[in-house]
Amino acid sequence: MPRDREDSSLSRRTFLASGAAGAVAATSATRALAGEKASTDAAVSLAASPPAGFVPMAAPGKIVKVSKSDTLMPNGLFPKADVAQTMLERAMTELTGETDIAKAMGRFIHKDDKVAIKMNGIAGQVGGTMATNKEVILPIVAAVIAAGVPPSNIVVYEQYNSFFNGTRVNQKNLPAGVQTAVHANKDATMPEIRVLGIRTKFVRQLTEATAVIDVAMIKDHSICGYTGCLKNITHGSTINPHDFHAHNASPQIAALYAQDIVKSRVRLHIIDGFKLIYEGGPLDKYPERRVPHEAVYVTTDPVAMDTIGWMEVEKWRKEKHLPTLAKAGREPTYIRVAGELGLGIADKDQIRMREIAL
Repeated sequence: MPRDREDSSLSRRTFLASGAAGAVAATSATRALAGEKASTDAAVSLAASPPAGFVPMAAPGKIVKVSKSDTLMPNGLFPKADVAQTMLERAMTELTGETDIAKAMGRFIHKDDKVAIKMNGIAGQVGGTMATNKEVILPIVAAVIAAGVPPSNIVVYEQYNSFFNGTRVNQKNLPAGVQTAVHANKDATMPEIRVLGIRTKFVRQLTEATAVIDVAMIKDHSICGYTGCLKNITHGSTINPHDFHAHNASPQIAALYAQDIVKSRVRLHIIDGFKLIYEGGPLDKYPERRVPHEAVYVTTDPVAMDTIGWMEVEKWRKEKHLPTLAKAGREPTYIRVAGELGLGIADKDQIRMREIAL
């Protein structure tokens, strides 16, 4: 038996449970996950703690969406830098009630934190057509520095060089001292843990941070149906993401995110929603299925945000006369499982989204 597949009976039971439809599947998967001791003692010890006396802001179910028309450059691909910065600042101040982005970031990040920023560039490998844009990433980095974090305590990271390059972020346009990293699914120093019976590790960029900012997108996914906040962290920060894709990656995404190693670190989710992909993702192989969305979202709740993102993809699928993700055989049931596990709010009726049009 392969070493990373040892003791996988629980994962098979959970897969069968999550293969059913609706809330029954989510509940069954949750019960199975709740009964699994996924984290070893070593993994529990890797949970991060905020700096002494600091309590990061958490607002379950609360999302701020800022939208504006005419935000994209003439190529229709990249947001105008000044507009992206304004939209991000408005979203951050609206979420926190603070007067500027530095103070807003200070609600999530302490000056003594070691901060990792996880980008998403898998669909931007050719021409940066669909990646978290530097016009969003660079103001985030600037805000973290303005909140008092030394540049040397900040790292922006991705899975592979081609993904990183897709964001158009590089050492030349980052502030001096900010680190960059590509983990290639192998830069991990933590002890092995088992999640759903599968051996894995989270990469060093995540485990060495005390605070993580997740910068994701709104995209259809050919395997799990939808990819947004949760999957950007789980499958973008482990050494063997391919081992967690079976059965629409549900409940694997929820199970990975439920690890204390992750939950204790990820404090803020920012969606670069200037464009979205409603079919054919996660790569950008079909430009006609990539559409302008012209929005920035911020939240501390990845489940609520993924629920909203999933709904946006479904709206476009309906408009384009495509079947729902459920009818297409790839409903992202992991989002409901994540809600059942207490990782956020999956019930759309309990999500409070403040929408601001500039």
